[in-house]
Amino acid sequence: MVEGAGRRLEVPTQFSGDDGSAPAELMDALEVYARDRSARSRVVDAIARSRLLVPVVAVPDETESNATTPVDRTGLGAEKSSHMATVSLVQADGRRGLLAFTCVASMSAWDSRARPVPARGVDVAAAALEEGAQGVLLDIAGPIRFALDGEDLQRLGLRAQDR
Repeated sequence: MVEGAGRRLEVPTQFSGDDGSAPAELMDALEVYARDRSARSRVVDAIARSRLLVPVVAVPDETESNATTPVDRTGLGAEKSSHMATVSLVQADGRRGLLAFTCVASMSAWDSRARPVPARGVDVAAAALEEGAQGVLLDIAGPIRFALDGEDLQRLGLRAQDR
């Protein structure tokens, strides 16, 4: 529900009632994977059926910097305008991975200022491919990290198109 100017707008989503906790099936699969790396396919299957959280952060477009503008903790001037963006990491070899999280707690451990956008795992995989990423990096701050890449990423990305 969105409220404003004395109006209410009901916005139904497939994630209504989601409290930001990690999906149980996905966490079970990740815990098995942490003990036995051969259980990778179990995690991939769980991602395909789960909701993930994609972090969105504010990125400054323009800043003011003059004698009357206070400098913030980054050494930059005050923010004039910004846009919201998803986050990816680029490795030294140029490979890029889109970040995703199982729950709000794991995302907050990575960056408390990031805002969660819920999405089906297959849609996250499709978005990563569309953006030219080579993987989806799940729970980079832990508790159990997982990289969805290669054929698994391709297969899940294609599943999103089949729905």
